[in-house]
Amino acid sequence: MGDLRRVLLLQILLVSASKAQMPGFISLDCGGSGEFTDDLGLDWTPDNKMIYGTKASISIPNENRRQYTTLRYFPADNRKYCYTLNVRTRTRYLIRASFLYGDFDKSNVFPEFDMSLGATPWSTILISDAYTVESEELVVLASSPTLSVCLSNATIGQPFISTLELRQFNGSMYYTTYEAEFFLSLAARINFGAESNDSVRYPDDPFDRIWESDSVKRANFLVDVAPGTERISTKMPVFVSTGEIPPEKVMQTAVVGQNGSLTYRLDLAGFPGNAWAFSYFAEIEDLPPSETRKFKLVIPGMPAFSKPTVNVQENAQGKYRVYEPGYYNVTLPFIFSFGFKKTNDSSRGPILNALEIYKYLQINFGSQDATILASFAAHYPEADWAQEGGDPCLPAAWTWVQCSSDSQPRVVSLILSGKNLTGTISLELTKLPGLVKLDLDGNSFTGQIPDFSGCPNLEYIHLENNELSGALPSTLADLPNLKELYVQNNKLSGRVPQGLLKKNIIFNYSGNMGLHGKSNSSNHTIIILCSVIGAALLLIVAVACFLCTRKKKKNYSKENVPTAPAKKLSSYLSEVATETAHRYSLSEIEDATMKFERRIGSGGFGIVYYGKLADGKEIAVKLLTNDSFQGIREFLNEVTLLSRIHHRNLVTFLGYSQQDGKNILVYEFMHNGTLKEHLRGPGHEKIVSWIKRLEIAEDAAKGIEYLHTGCSPTIIHRDLKSSNILLDKNMRAKVSDFGLSKPAVDGSHISSIVRGTVGYLDPEYYISQQLTEKSDIYSFGVILLELISGHEPISNENFGINCRNIVAWARSHIESGNIQAVIDPALQDDYDMQSVWKIAETAIMCVKPQGLQRPTISEVVKDIQEAIAIERRLQPDREFPAEMISKKSMGSSVNLDLADMANSEHNVTFDELLMQPGLR
Repeated sequence: MGDLRRVLLLQILLVSASKAQMPGFISLDCGGSGEFTDDLGLDWTPDNKMIYGTKASISIPNENRRQYTTLRYFPADNRKYCYTLNVRTRTRYLIRASFLYGDFDKSNVFPEFDMSLGATPWSTILISDAYTVESEELVVLASSPTLSVCLSNATIGQPFISTLELRQFNGSMYYTTYEAEFFLSLAARINFGAESNDSVRYPDDPFDRIWESDSVKRANFLVDVAPGTERISTKMPVFVSTGEIPPEKVMQTAVVGQNGSLTYRLDLAGFPGNAWAFSYFAEIEDLPPSETRKFKLVIPGMPAFSKPTVNVQENAQGKYRVYEPGYYNVTLPFIFSFGFKKTNDSSRGPILNALEIYKYLQINFGSQDATILASFAAHYPEADWAQEGGDPCLPAAWTWVQCSSDSQPRVVSLILSGKNLTGTISLELTKLPGLVKLDLDGNSFTGQIPDFSGCPNLEYIHLENNELSGALPSTLADLPNLKELYVQNNKLSGRVPQGLLKKNIIFNYSGNMGLHGKSNSSNHTIIILCSVIGAALLLIVAVACFLCTRKKKKNYSKENVPTAPAKKLSSYLSEVATETAHRYSLSEIEDATMKFERRIGSGGFGIVYYGKLADGKEIAVKLLTNDSFQGIREFLNEVTLLSRIHHRNLVTFLGYSQQDGKNILVYEFMHNGTLKEHLRGPGHEKIVSWIKRLEIAEDAAKGIEYLHTGCSPTIIHRDLKSSNILLDKNMRAKVSDFGLSKPAVDGSHISSIVRGTVGYLDPEYYISQQLTEKSDIYSFGVILLELISGHEPISNENFGINCRNIVAWARSHIESGNIQAVIDPALQDDYDMQSVWKIAETAIMCVKPQGLQRPTISEVVKDIQEAIAIERRLQPDREFPAEMISKKSMGSSVNLDLADMANSEHNVTFDELLMQPGLR
């Protein structure tokens, strides 16, 4: 009877949903002009209550949904712009924000900006296609009557938003023990066996979750599908009123592994991390009593996960019923490969109807004074400054607030001068223990000055030019840090407290006809004296800055190669380099190289020889053979540049020689030659270890990172290639050859004659002749593709018909999910596929056509390090605090539980696992 009542309840729910929205639904059409109901039956309202930002209309081919014909965008400044949604406390909600760029600003520059929920960083929105909707979803437990979704920190373009949706859940849906400290950020929600490319959502899902079709092809998502995977479906009703109540339409389709297995691979954005991960099964085939469907979960490299056995019909207690096993807390990698494999005693292969994965997102509880300031701002509902929303300090402070830099900030300054504020001074402002400065001058406050004893750190109080009355509180004299008190031009009366008159502060109480005390001429003297001293200091600082700027300009001009005739370069070199680099005599060089006997390399610059100094140090000697003006400039560039940069992942520059018409550079000797030689050159042992290739990539990337972020100004290498990455006796890599390198002046683009090497040359730089550090990123992306494939960048044989370039060849395979076609056969399957995928996708990001789309070198270093951690079987740093988990009722993390269970001898089922901590 209980099940029957649940079925009837669900039917009523679904029928009601088809006629009217569920309660707790909000659908904001950002930038829209009026209310409307869409084809799904969802009611949309314009975001007219948002007082900030600008509306824009867009037109997208084949996009006829009204909510995607407008958007609202905001200035790219230091502020945050927040939407505030009313909610019920202690209720779970799904929040969904979507973004359709549509080139609204006519710049065709894809924006990048941050989104937060209150003080909690939610996601970085990176637009990569003008015509594709990007969306982000969170499941949250509302802890207050409002939720604020904020946009801020634009690094490219302007922040914008197309829609903002709120969906209320029922009962215990998506309950976790950690929900008071973590949100759930959607990573994947998939409808397997879908009959079309269309997603399933409202009204089929009364909670309006969007279930993506598994038939939609996306780069590196739902690939590695096992042979024999087939789609099945049914029209029979499926009982879904349990757990997360997946939609019946989703559960009526599935995939089955007719050959005994189902396998998939997902790229989980934002991982590795801790996840809430659940699968949904329903037996929707009419199996004869003699047949069974039993299978196990298989995750490569995580054998403990293969212990539980799924028997859908038995676990769900019948056919056409949902069975929902999963993990409340499991650590998942960025590249998540998983599968289901039938057991030996099963006659049928595995089945899978749906899957959901969320990442745990740690809540930032924001500033300690958030509640107090929100209460204060609520007194002024019509004022623009009081409607900024979100946390007063994070991720950016309100325009009238300044905060400390603590992880949970305190408000240190309130600047509300001239805001037309009336009434008495709110008592909320007396409860801010971190407050240092309070500016309330130039308003129309009345009543008495309150007691500020609750603000012991106050140093500056400005209450002048109001209509305050009554006596000055004697408690002001008890503020231990008070330095300035301005109360002039009010209606104060009585005597000035003696404590204030004796206090060594700047104190002005003139303009209060009824206020009496000693003459405050001494205080005025202090004010005037401070003003004079301040003006003098400003003058001194201004002169110092002017002289410093002139000096910097002069020094910078000395660091750059002069555009003088070549014959003057020699004297210039002597002037600059002798103080910073060792100058060898020609005879020293000739003795060390046995008069240039052993040649070990060559290039456009000249020939490289092996040498050994008198003290036994081995050296590489580069002899300039190009005595043109450009050749000498490159020589001079290396000397001046390498004399001032030092890093363990840059080849060490030892000195130079310039004598008898010979221009020579001296470096440390790198015993193992170039990376290029070890990938495909003759006479060198090929690097067949993937982990070694990753270590080389990390070393080289750290050298470039130093050039880009550790030098001021930034240095752009401009000729990164595998032949300019050298290997020492321990096969550790260092970047070399700085003849073409240039400093990026003030971080701006450099207009220069295009130089570099074909195959590595950034096409954007080639077209625009504007050099940035992102040109190095492109070249490094090519190097990463070399490390994966072993191929050279340009080839007439390796990349197939009509393709000579490694970038186009690799991109076509990687984006279609066929990475095996790219991997160097010499690696002999001695690698973890997840780490290879990590580097492949990083490489593809590096060679994006626009520099703005490419990552920074620091981001590349992080990706390489994550790939190394995967390869070494080391878990990256947990984002879920283990010490907190151990205190929860669910017990220790799921990985530990499964590891313990792996030692048991009997075969456990998922139902048995339900009794284990961390699983359901």
